[in-house]
Amino acid sequence: MQDLVAKLVRPEIRALKAYHVPEAEGLIKLDAMENPYPWPAEIQDEWLELLQGIAINRYPHPQAPAVQSALRAAMGIPAGMGLVLGNGSDELIQMLALTLGGIGRKVLSFDPGFVMYRMIGVFTGMDYVGVPLRPEGFDLDLPAVLDAMDREQPVLTFIAYPNNPTGNLFDPADIERVIEASPGLVVVDEAYAPFTDSSFLPRLGCWPNLLVMRTVSKMGLAGLRLGYLAGPAEWIAEIDKVRLPYNINALTQISATLALRHRALFDAQTAAIRAERARLFAALASLDGVQPYPSEANFILLRLTGGHADAVFAGLRARGVLVKNLQGAHPLLAECLRVTVGQPEENAAFLSALADQL
Repeated sequence: MQDLVAKLVRPEIRALKAYHVPEAEGLIKLDAMENPYPWPAEIQDEWLELLQGIAINRYPHPQAPAVQSALRAAMGIPAGMGLVLGNGSDELIQMLALTLGGIGRKVLSFDPGFVMYRMIGVFTGMDYVGVPLRPEGFDLDLPAVLDAMDREQPVLTFIAYPNNPTGNLFDPADIERVIEASPGLVVVDEAYAPFTDSSFLPRLGCWPNLLVMRTVSKMGLAGLRLGYLAGPAEWIAEIDKVRLPYNINALTQISATLALRHRALFDAQTAAIRAERARLFAALASLDGVQPYPSEANFILLRLTGGHADAVFAGLRARGVLVKNLQGAHPLLAECLRVTVGQPEENAAFLSALADQL
């Protein structure tokens, strides 16, 4: 069996490790950048009533027009821009790679960054080019980026804004330079848009090679797996050709449409998370041996200046708190952990457990 697998599976796939999601049963879950607040009972009642009317024996609408209309109204997508939906941002990344990819074609992004840019590039036969961020502050090294673009000629560039896992916003002037210098398509990934006031969404149409990708996961709808990609209609029409039929299921369509009608609720939750982020950052900064990095997302990256990230991660888990251990993920993330901003009592439990490990 092993010989047959080795013969038939592409070598670059065999070299990968599957994306790992740790078991979180019974733990305070601060590892996955989720909104920690549930839906109020009155919205859950309305939701359950709507679900009863779904014809689950029928395929969903292939374009999910009600969701598209709700997103345009709630998110302020500029008039005239095209829109395509994905089963989370991951499927949209895959659709982009399938549209532009091919043997010898390259996808570029910045490291450390979102791992799925590299993985999906490999899945689709593309070569991944990762340009290291600057060690201090994780800013773009613009000369290195421009040099890599000129040398590698990527057909597709992803810019996470804010960046994951570092949480910072790149200088918008640097992003403009990257868009203008790119020989291919540039996708600004605004997954964490609810937690920052900066966005390239209103600037769609200013450059012919700019698209903006977002998700509703971080605003409180992670279980629905819904992402959206906006940009000039000519681009969206081509990308839509590789979208699998009925990719947005009926449960997601009706649930997302309802949730977007209650945008004010999620805005209030976002405001609470932003306020709690500031309190959590200040508490982390007061701890000896901990260096937190400023964040415009719903998580905080922290470095343990005395080392022992693996031991602290294990100690936190033993105390019932799950965070993300980034030790070993990239040289610039040595001795780093990433913690999602939770509810106040969850953050207090994390801080108490962390203090006991220092």
